Amino acid sequence: MMKSSDTEPLKLSAVIITLNEEANIERCIESLLPIADEVVVIDSGSTDLTQEKAVALGAKVIFHPFEGHIQQKNFALSIAIYPLILSLDADEALSQELAASIFSVKQSPSAMCYSMNRMTNYCGKWIRHGGWYPDIKVRLIRKGKACWDGVNPHDKLTPVAGAVTSHIKGDLLHFSINSLADHLKQIDYFTTIAARERVKQSKPVGIHHLLLNPAAKFIKDYFLKGGFRDGLIGFTIASFSAWASFLKYMKTAFLYRGL
Repeated sequence: MMKSSDTEPLKLSAVIITLNEEANIERCIESLLPIADEVVVIDSGSTDLTQEKAVALGAKVIFHPFEGHIQQKNFALSIAIYPLILSLDADEALSQELAASIFSVKQSPSAMCYSMNRMTNYCGKWIRHGGWYPDIKVRLIRKGKACWDGVNPHDKLTPVAGAVTSHIKGDLLHFSINSLADHLKQIDYFTTIAARERVKQSKPVGIHHLLLNPAAKFIKDYFLKGGFRDGLIGFTIASFSAWASFLKYMKTAFLYRGL
């Protein structure tokens, strides 16, 4: 078990990647101020007030061209100077309970990496079913003990071999979707990235992907994972998730045909 100094807590770097996040960045940084010793924003060319708002709250803003979500987040890890690193998206914020848990880790760390529950806000409602909660994420790590990998846009912070991971209390609050239009825009954006990645990996698309996978996605999220318990919003999320599944495979098929 690791132990921090008897007199000095570990210092923490919070890192965030951004592009035109003026609606979210203040909430994110303000939730970090009680526990972060530095806040670093890696911006890929915002044309709104993201950078100005971050600087006004004391964050260090660094420009880095966008090469992909995974690459951008790994660059952010490399910039952090302190032994503890907390990696967030701009539309996320710490709950008070989670901030308290992270403060305790700083005082007495017991692992190399730490996971936490993420809870998503959908059109003003916190979602607790349908596979959206608990959405467990590793986000707090000792420097050098994890890196971002996965397949864009589905990145994940993965501990190195042998790194002990502990789960801490409190929710990472995800202010993901404010309207149905936002959700549809998000689906269009992420399915385009996913389709391109699928083509890069030479993964073909069959008729079963277009017909069976979306239906299976709806059944899994709405019935098996209890999405129906979230009422109309649960039905909406399950339906949109099924649509996203269909759209990803349809875009992949079009790309293979040069369309």
